[in-house]
Amino acid sequence: MSEFARVLATLRQIRGLSPFFALDVGRPDESWHDGEALFRGPALPDALDRIAARYRTGERRVAASLFFLGYTARVLSPVVAARAVDGVAPDIRPGNLWWRYTPEGLQVRLKEPVAGVGIGESLEPVVEAVHGLTPVARGLLWGNAGSNVAGALRTISRGGVDCAVLADELFADPPLKGTGEFIPFPGEVVFRRRSCCLYYRLDGGGTCGDCPLPRPTPPRR
Repeated sequence: MSEFARVLATLRQIRGLSPFFALDVGRPDESWHDGEALFRGPALPDALDRIAARYRTGERRVAASLFFLGYTARVLSPVVAARAVDGVAPDIRPGNLWWRYTPEGLQVRLKEPVAGVGIGESLEPVVEAVHGLTPVARGLLWGNAGSNVAGALRTISRGGVDCAVLADELFADPPLKGTGEFIPFPGEVVFRRRSCCLYYRLDGGGTCGDCPLPRPTPPRR
């Protein structure tokens, strides 16, 4: 079987896990941006502005974090699932992607169904592009990536797949190493990150399930 066919077979196998695992292939209409638009032109700044307006925040770093959180959810979920089912992980480098930000959120699709490289090599240029537009910490952005990898592992494990070994492999080296830790819990993948995605900075945002910030104490009745 060719690499092309193997990647397509893997994408078909994992797409039913949840919408985040469905990664379409092929050239879309003109409303989509080439992946290279992440590095030049108005597409990425415009997306951050639209996210800021949507969530009513004046903090550009919060919008940047939310963009990268959505981006990594959509590109890393298929990669993690492919690894879990012993398939061929797709190439998610920007040069092999189309993307757009719509009222429904961020959408991503592949140009070609070819095999990819490591997570760090795939995402580092995007981290630098986002960091270059606003002073959001690189460690925070990589924490977003780690959180989404852990979330993908949690979804896959609920289907009966033992993800313990894969989790150790994915977080063994930088850039995911040190972004958080797995907490033993029977029958569940529980992850606690070491950075915060800043969602709590939004009106009514609160904290996420893997947030390192202390939860507010409920008022006594």
